Amino acid sequence: MPKLQKGFTMIELVMVIVILGILAAVALPRFYDLQTDARKAKADGIFGSVRSASAIAHSAYLVSGSATTASVTLEGQAVALVNGYPSAAGIVVAANLNATNDNVTITTTGTTTTIDVNGAATPATCRISYTEAASAGAAPTISQPGNKAGC
Repeated sequence: MPKLQKGFTMIELVMVIVILGILAAVALPRFYDLQTDARKAKADGIFGSVRSASAIAHSAYLVSGSATTASVTLEGQAVALVNGYPSAAGIVVAANLNATNDNVTITTTGTTTTIDVNGAATPATCRISYTEAASAGAAPTISQPGNKAGC
């Protein structure tokens, strides 16, 4: 009675290794760029957070019914207002941003606050900018670059 062989032949093993090598060569570049995608998503998330916080603070201002309201309270924090919208420093409080926990750099100069996502090759491509409302009835300017190539 012939003895039955069990196992894989050398050709089968080599073919499996070749297929795994091809899959790794195709999949590795996709995983390599995940940090850039994560920074872009973080910038988009912070942008949305700043826009929402501004709208919520303005809504609280309108509900107060007083045109002289200098601040509103959001989640137990006082948010300073300018022309009914958060001030440059107040938007950080309203959006509940924390430079350390969120791994961002927050800079407030005059009437403008910039939030840079740390780790970007070109910081300006991962920047959210908030400029206070210039006058009563005007909305603040909230922007981010459309092309986040160096993010």
